[in-house]
Amino acid sequence: MKVAAIVPAYNEEKTIAGVVEILLASPSIQQVIVVSDGSTDSTAEVAEQLGAQVVKLSHNLGKGGALLAGVRQTDAEYVMFIDADLIGLREDHIESMLAPIRSGEAEATLGVFKKGRGATDLAQKIAPGLSGQRVIKTSLVALVKHMDISRFGVEMALNRLLEEQKVKWAAVELPELSHVMKEEKLGFWKGFRARLKMYMEILAYLIKN
Repeated sequence: MKVAAIVPAYNEEKTIAGVVEILLASPSIQQVIVVSDGSTDSTAEVAEQLGAQVVKLSHNLGKGGALLAGVRQTDAEYVMFIDADLIGLREDHIESMLAPIRSGEAEATLGVFKKGRGATDLAQKIAPGLSGQRVIKTSLVALVKHMDISRFGVEMALNRLLEEQKVKWAAVELPELSHVMKEEKLGFWKGFRARLKMYMEILAYLIKN
C-alpha cells in the first residue's frame, strides 16, 4: 500500500529536520509532504533541502487546513499525519503505526506517547484522542466536516469521523517519543496563552459541529 506522510508545520525550523529525515529514510513511506503553514522562519527551506515535498501556505490556516492542503497533494491510499515538533521519532514508531493496518486488525491507528517525557505522557493519558500521530485511509479524510477551518479541532474531527463511519481503529504506543511543548517554544506565558487558544479552537469545533 502507498503511504504518504503529511507534516503540518508552523515555525518548526528547530525540529523539522529530525522528523523529515526519519520519514524520508523509511521504506514504508513513499511520499513526505511538509506543509509550511504560514511559517516565517526557515521551516520550508530546511524541509526542501532534505528532499521533502513542501507546500508553502501564504498565511496560517491552522492545523486542519494545513493537513487538508497536504492531503490534496497525494494519491496515496493511506496518509500518516505526523507532528513537526516531535523529539525522538524512530523507524519503529512508523512501523508500529502501520502494523495493525497491514495485518487487517484495524483500518486506522492513533499513536500515543509512552515513556517519553512526563508532561507529554501525562497529557496523552488524559486526552489520547488529541494525538497528532495517526494513520488513516486517504478517502476518509474527504468526509471530515469543515476540516479546512477546524484548526486544532481537527483531532476531534478525525475522532468523530472514525465513530460515525464505524472505522475500526487501534491505539499504538510510541515509546520514548515526545514533543516540544508550547511553553518551551514560546516561553511560559506566551506558550500558556497559545495552549489556551488551542483548547478554545478544539472546543469551538465541538460546539459548532
